[in-house]
Amino acid sequence: MSSVLDALDESQRTAAEILRGPVAVLAGAGAGKTRVITHRIAHGVDEGAYTPNRVLALTFTTKAAGELRGRLRAMGVVGVQARTFHAAALSQLNYFWPTVAGDTAPSIIDNKVRALAHAADSLRLRPDTNTLRDVAAQIEWRKVTMRSIEEYATLGRSVGQISAAALADLMAAYEKLKDERRQLDFEDVLLACAGMIESEPRVAVAVREQYRHFTVDEYQDVSALQNRLLELWLGERRDICVVGDPSQTIYSFAGAEARHLLDFGRRYPDARIVRLERNYRSAPEVLGVANALMRDRPGALTLAPSPTAPAAAAPPTVTAFPDDEAEARAVASRIRELLDGGAAASEIAVLYRSHAQSAALQQALAASGVPAQVLGGRRFFDLPEVRQAVMAIRAAAVAPTDESFADQVRDVLRGLGHTDDAPEAGGALRDAWEARQAILRLAGEQTEGATMRGFADALLARAQDQHEPEMRTVTLATLHAAKGLEWPHVFLIGMSEGFLPISYAQGLEAIDEERRLAYVGITRAERSLSLSWARSSGRYERSASRFLAEIGTGTLRSGDASASAAARRG
Repeated sequence: MSSVLDALDESQRTAAEILRGPVAVLAGAGAGKTRVITHRIAHGVDEGAYTPNRVLALTFTTKAAGELRGRLRAMGVVGVQARTFHAAALSQLNYFWPTVAGDTAPSIIDNKVRALAHAADSLRLRPDTNTLRDVAAQIEWRKVTMRSIEEYATLGRSVGQISAAALADLMAAYEKLKDERRQLDFEDVLLACAGMIESEPRVAVAVREQYRHFTVDEYQDVSALQNRLLELWLGERRDICVVGDPSQTIYSFAGAEARHLLDFGRRYPDARIVRLERNYRSAPEVLGVANALMRDRPGALTLAPSPTAPAAAAPPTVTAFPDDEAEARAVASRIRELLDGGAAASEIAVLYRSHAQSAALQQALAASGVPAQVLGGRRFFDLPEVRQAVMAIRAAAVAPTDESFADQVRDVLRGLGHTDDAPEAGGALRDAWEARQAILRLAGEQTEGATMRGFADALLARAQDQHEPEMRTVTLATLHAAKGLEWPHVFLIGMSEGFLPISYAQGLEAIDEERRLAYVGITRAERSLSLSWARSSGRYERSASRFLAEIGTGTLRSGDASASAAARRG
């Protein structure tokens, strides 16, 4: 057996050994799905079953694609195409368009909301920016669900003050504007690529000759349009491996449909189905909460702790607070205790349903001297202070010096205003300091003999792969942004009706989506999990989330009443 499989457990190895034909890997949270994907591809290359440049591994984020490429490189596999659906489609579109249309491919629209505003002007409509954003979201949903404007109009949807009829007219005006400007939007890239393969046999032959083996990560999140494009890439071939978890389908609002994963065995009756239910991330007590929440849900996997599962730092708890401010102060106080007890700030996350819940938290954490950063803002390498630092390091690489590499980097950062002592927690100054400090730590991790030029190149490679350094701050994140991440200590706040499930979630399907969001949040925790909610917003009374009742008291204990009292006292 190939040594590349030695690091896998029995179920993971079973999945990685299936190199031909359709296979679906149902991988629970923390079950090592990325490990399986990379080891399966590496095993196929080792066995001679795969030629690296004929393997297409599809992901949903550029960061995930970069991580796949990085892991494969570390295993000695170079040349595998790990891309997002959009990146793969855009590459094909740019390559084949001149041959098919005799002209360069249209440009990609850089701001859908601005274009929509121009289209609205042509109709003498004056919607505000937030309304235009909602219209843009409806356009995206219409396209990924493969509906025409006429089909969408029959749904009778309106956005704000824009009626269903006016909305259809605005969509048509937007498409006309793009055509006049020779522009495509993000979703058009997939539609145009699919249309080109369907209508041009020579394009279909060329694409299918290039890519012979397909792997799709997070398959529960594919839309109807992405799945159609995947089918066109495949043609009549059947070498496809899909990996996903129905319990982590949290993008239905964007067109994701878990049915593609759940019905995989029906579409491919001879498909091999492998279940990965051994969790390598979380303590058994945390898994108990997750399993209780998803008990008897369609497609739910039952997570079992691995032999190497971390020990729980404390039993999972649920605590009720009198109001939002008290909840925020108590969470900040508990985080301060963890930090004083030796935990690193980067090991702690506070998760919530919507961004609006972070304001009180940021205030309370800053008052406690706790450094925190909201996830989902600008990417690390797009931050102005980081871009400035990378440029300065590249410039310093050409200047001769007798200083050591580490001293050179430190001097460059000091020249940009970096100090040894951190500013007070909270605010832009602290955020900039943390970003520069992360670059300094990266410099300290370089091998002996590192040079400024080599370090600058390494930073640029990291930026391309979105391989961001660890920030030594507490993470604040929405549940959507937290997917795919993990922390030893997780606080999940706002477990009340109206927040989770959110107030506009109506009907069984929408509530199920909210339950899956809660599941994603719970399964981010490794060693400790603290759930909490506030009885009042100051104006309105709240009740505990129905999900707390579904979990039950068998896996959760009541939080410390003294902490609640302390929070009330402020």
